[in-house]
Amino acid sequence: MSGVLGAVLAGGRSSRFGTDKAQAHWNGRSLADHAAALIHQHVDRIVIVGGSGGAVADLPEPGLGPLGGIAGALDFAASQGFGSVLTIGCDMPSAPAELIGALLRRAPAYCVDAPVLGHWPAALGAQLMAHLSGADRSVGRWARSVGALPVASPVALANINTPADLDALTPDEDLVAP
Repeated sequence: MSGVLGAVLAGGRSSRFGTDKAQAHWNGRSLADHAAALIHQHVDRIVIVGGSGGAVADLPEPGLGPLGGIAGALDFAASQGFGSVLTIGCDMPSAPAELIGALLRRAPAYCVDAPVLGHWPAALGAQLMAHLSGADRSVGRWARSVGALPVASPVALANINTPADLDALTPDEDLVAP
């Protein structure tokens, strides 16, 4: 197995946002498209996981939060021959390139400031599925349990949870990491 699959996690309920935030538009594109653009140069292929427009389903079922999306991405990556998955939430329109580069140096690795942003070996899929049979749905705790390297972001990361968060983004802000 080789190559890195990029996975934009879009299966959340968006309860604080009020509508499907993956499809919310900012600067002429959906938030999911912004997240995909952020990681596109670092991966071999990008898929949307979960949500109404996702090409890959959350596993073992919808409603399990980001870990269900990561599980779906790991399963899909393994079935397609990818060695690892770079995950990002659809509600994360910006991140510095050096953070993404640091995550890609080793798998597993995750951003301590936003654990859904992580780099995971595809082989962890079965282990994550077993973990999901319990009650703990914390990405950070699961990451620590598999020995993932914690990587801190050098800057505060935008995370869009409400329409006000989206409105607070400056219109001329460059959200795509160089």
